[in-house]
Parts: sequence; structure tokens; C-alpha cells
Amino acid sequence: MYPEDLLYTEDHEWIKVEDGVATMGITDFAQNELGDIVFVELPEEDEEFDQGDAMGVVESVKAVSDIYMPVSGTVVEANEEVMDAPELVNSDPYGEGWLVKIQLSDESQLDALMSAEDYEASLE
Repeated sequence: MYPEDLLYTEDHEWIKVEDGVATMGITDFAQNELGDIVFVELPEEDEEFDQGDAMGVVESVKAVSDIYMPVSGTVVEANEEVMDAPELVNSDPYGEGWLVKIQLSDESQLDALMSAEDYEASLE
């Protein structure tokens, strides 16, 4: 049910790492729980975060939720399309609905994240 090539957090974020850069977003479970997303606030390029820091906000018709950084690093790109069309997070959370790309500062932190199987088990 959840893409096997991604890593997951307990806070329902996902990341995919390629060449030291992690693309991240929120999981299908998270977007489904939130309902229709109407606003997304993302950090600026070159902002630095530690693992676990709040780095943005997703607002839906039901709630406002912080987005937490799954790994420490520097934002290299924020998805402008999602800020203009927040519903992309609902319609394609693992594709067009990605949120930011992060240059990792400590790849060992990936070891603390969950596999798709572990994430799915955590939801039960």
C-alpha cells in the first residue's frame, strides 16, 4: 500500500533519497486524515533544519498541522506548485505533491526512519 522505495516517520512524512538529496512529503495516510488541503506553507531555499524541527504547515478544512523534518539538512528546493495548488498533496502525495528537497547533513539519521512495512504496521 505504501511505496517500498521510501522511508517514513512516525509523524507521517516520507522521504526518498537520491545522491544525498532527500525529496520529502506527507504520506497518503496523513493527507487522508487531514481531508481537503487548502494551504501549504514551506520553508525558503537554503534554510537549515535539524531532524524533528517543524519546517512547514499544511492546512486543511479540518485542521492545521506542522510538517516535521525527517532528517537534518538544508532545503535546496521547495515545491512552488504545491503552494499554488495545495490539492496536489491530496491527489498525488508521492508524486506532484512532494513538499521540499533537502541536502542531507547526516545520512546516518536515515537508520532511524521506518520502512514501508514498518510504517504500515505502525498505523494498525
